[in-house]
Amino acid sequence: MSRALRIDLFCEDRGHEDFLSPLVRRVCKREGLVTRIEVPSARGGRGRVLEELDTYQLLIRKGGRPSPDLLIVAIDANCSSYARKVSEIRQRIDVALFPYHAIACPDPHIERWYMADVESFQQVVGVAPPVADARCDKETRNVLKRALVESVRAAGHPAILGGIEFAAELALAIDLFRAGRAEPALKHFIEEVENALRQLKTA
Repeated sequence: MSRALRIDLFCEDRGHEDFLSPLVRRVCKREGLVTRIEVPSARGGRGRVLEELDTYQLLIRKGGRPSPDLLIVAIDANCSSYARKVSEIRQRIDVALFPYHAIACPDPHIERWYMADVESFQQVVGVAPPVADARCDKETRNVLKRALVESVRAAGHPAILGGIEFAAELALAIDLFRAGRAEPALKHFIEEVENALRQLKTA
């Protein structure tokens, strides 16, 4: 494939966008593909993303927007069953429009992926992140956000973006094997993207 691959990324917020965009570009580069990523939705949380995904698909069906080569939808598991959440998202995707798609479902929240590889986090940020708590309840997102912010501040950096200041650097630096071993949901996402890209190359 000589042209740039177009990927549309739907995600909940900037924390997803800033981490996943460079991570996906990294995977594409490893597969020898040039990538152009567009982000039709990256604000408003889970409900807003799914509503905008439905509208986006309707627009494509009517010919108002071209289909991307690859669609990625990113929504946190948010203390739900990972398998249930992925199934819920996949059911919203029209596979006739998007035969090549991948789902990013951080379990329970994207901050876990930022801190998945302790060694690279320490190299990039300057301190080791705290050990992840296995609990999952309504306070988990706040706990993870605080852990990320406090790690950034402990290393002597301002955390004016809520701890996501190093999103791109972490996405490019993490050891994908170590991170995937620590966070199986991340491993599944990387594998989905790789499989879709390899199918696209032979299509």
